Amino acid sequence: MVTRLAIIGGDAGGMSAASIARRRAPELEIVAYERGPHTSYSACGIPYYVGGLVEDAGRLISRSAEEHRANGIDVRTRCEVVALDLAARTLTVRDEGREATEPFDQLVVATGAEALMPEIPGAEAIEPARTIEAGERLRAALQRGGMNAVVIGGGYIGLEMAEALVSRGMDVTMIEAGLQIMSTLDPAMAAHVQDAAERHGIRVVLESPVEEIVTAADGTPVEVRTPGASYPADHVVIGTGARPAVSLAEAAGLPLGDSGALRVDDHQRCPGHDGIYAAGDCAESHHRVLDRQVNIQLGTHANKQGRIAGTNATGGDVRFPGVIGTAVSKICHYEVGRTGISEREAAQAGIEIVHATIEDRTRAGYYPGAGPIWVKLVAEPHSGRLLGGQIVGVEGAAKRIDVLATAVWASLAVDELALVDLSYAPPFSGVYDPLLIAARALAKQL
Repeated sequence: MVTRLAIIGGDAGGMSAASIARRRAPELEIVAYERGPHTSYSACGIPYYVGGLVEDAGRLISRSAEEHRANGIDVRTRCEVVALDLAARTLTVRDEGREATEPFDQLVVATGAEALMPEIPGAEAIEPARTIEAGERLRAALQRGGMNAVVIGGGYIGLEMAEALVSRGMDVTMIEAGLQIMSTLDPAMAAHVQDAAERHGIRVVLESPVEEIVTAADGTPVEVRTPGASYPADHVVIGTGARPAVSLAEAAGLPLGDSGALRVDDHQRCPGHDGIYAAGDCAESHHRVLDRQVNIQLGTHANKQGRIAGTNATGGDVRFPGVIGTAVSKICHYEVGRTGISEREAAQAGIEIVHATIEDRTRAGYYPGAGPIWVKLVAEPHSGRLLGGQIVGVEGAAKRIDVLATAVWASLAVDELALVDLSYAPPFSGVYDPLLIAARALAKQL
């Protein structure tokens, strides 16, 4: 009989598992270990707190440890699980320097992801702004002065942090080692995002790997050096990506997949280990278009996977249906969305595609506030099945990606999408929504 469910990690995946397990099994003892002081918080909101759009960091916490405890979950903050013995069914927990052994019957590993820091001199002095406490320290440092900031990395986080720093009146340089920013988009679509960033005041430097972050004696940054130039830096933000935090689980013998994340089946079970589940950024997901396991780090997946892990750990039988890589962001004056696979991803996977890109307006051309929107669609040539889409545009553009995500999820053909009954009113689109125009353009090629 299962009497004790242990959860490693107190954010989206872990606390979703704990919450659903509590509702399903009122008598079950549930213990969640979180090494930080907060549970169930939005790391995605940290750039908006740093930029001052959100003034109170506490608003990023959706449910505190005290609220979880009031619901019957034994949440232990500032407690780090440092070892896991699967055979003995025990955890070694460090709390204020003291270590203790804790038993479990079922286990959910939800250790999330950790910053992927560049291996360059000076990087060790920069704290990744991935937690509320780190965001508070960065904001305090910005308020102490210094107007030159360098952001290393041109992905979602790098761009959002660069915009946050510009909004504080800083001189911001963003340095990207690759050929383009926003590598999840195809180059022509990413170019629109770069244009928006530069018009917002962000200096974008491409094809420039950082060689060193020069620091003062007290560890504060002074400048950032690349092969071709040096940039003054009172503040440095590193946004070069994240990797699944799996060292604890790997040391215990839980298998990793090709993505580097924990291997799980569609019930979030770790294969070969009865009663052990994994969820969130540390776990793999099945990509429905690529038909392989991937690691996509988003709170949407973490919450769903956590619910499934918690349900199945308490005797349920539900499955996680997979992912298609849907993501959305606001970058300066533009909104950005993507779903399914891109032209580049199709080429890397050896998938034959056709594609089309259109430019239109977000609203009826005569309606105030209408602005540009670019839509790119990717489809399978013989069946016409939609495989992916990308959107860049002004306000009102990005959430259209949800229509494309639904079409990709349901394996809709492009000619079907071109006739879908989408809504119309001048404040929201022209008579033909840009998605329908893009679908018609691609259908002609098919």
